Amino acid sequence: MSAFFQQVNIHFGGTSVVQHRGIHVSFWGVLILGALICAFFGIVIGAPTLRLKSDYLALVTLGFGEIIPQVFVNGQNIAGFNLSNGTKGITPLDNINFFGKQLGPFDLSQKYIIFVFLTSIMVFISLRLRGGRLGRAWLAIREDELAASMMGVPLMRTKLSAYAVGAMAGGIGGVAFATHVNGVFADRFNFSISIILLAMVVLGGMGNVWGVIVGALVVAWVNSTGLPAGGNAINNLLGTNINFPSYNFLLFGLVLVLMMLFKREGLLPESRLKMVLHEHDDDDTVKVGA
Repeated sequence: MSAFFQQVNIHFGGTSVVQHRGIHVSFWGVLILGALICAFFGIVIGAPTLRLKSDYLALVTLGFGEIIPQVFVNGQNIAGFNLSNGTKGITPLDNINFFGKQLGPFDLSQKYIIFVFLTSIMVFISLRLRGGRLGRAWLAIREDELAASMMGVPLMRTKLSAYAVGAMAGGIGGVAFATHVNGVFADRFNFSISIILLAMVVLGGMGNVWGVIVGALVVAWVNSTGLPAGGNAINNLLGTNINFPSYNFLLFGLVLVLMMLFKREGLLPESRLKMVLHEHDDDDTVKVGA
């Protein structure tokens, strides 16, 4: 089976054994398919795990984030079938067809426009969901699960919808990333990616769509430009030779700890979440003064 898989040319309507390996499907078709598949597995994973609470739920979801890439990387040993060609990944992928033009790996400006367009759509959907009935149900569960249940909010179904929407957004981002790097490499989706994404959310502001966008831009800039440039400046000033970008996860971990200690609501907090997080601050101040 593995030898067959290595020669398969996957098309939108079927498969054929040819000399060119990889996935040859329209980017837009894969985008829709990836979003739907991820939403489905978000529900499948969420159904048993959402019965857990707080820290245990976080541990289980992080555990799934570690287990699933390992299953795809080591599929030959686990299932006897080469699920993703191991660490070599599934490559190449077809380029994006943009108004009849095939965008190559160096057509960054056109790809940038497409990725900004996709991000804008996801922001629009997030804002619409937040202001709608489903979004209000999410907020009610977040603030008081028992009260939401007593008001008739179906807890399990509403939580699963949050899992499905989040997984769908992750699927869209994954397809865009795979197209950018021209391949699907399961070993790239490791625990460090989870730390970066968590840092984006905590830094920007949990519960605020615009805050998360700001957090994502700040963390991405620091990771790709700010830290290397700042490290070079420090090395030139002190005459050292420290590889500062290799300490990026230490920096993001420190940011997470400091934000949770001193500014839990983030840079651009949601007003209601900020009020909830600080509702006992005055009482604590009075106790300290007493």
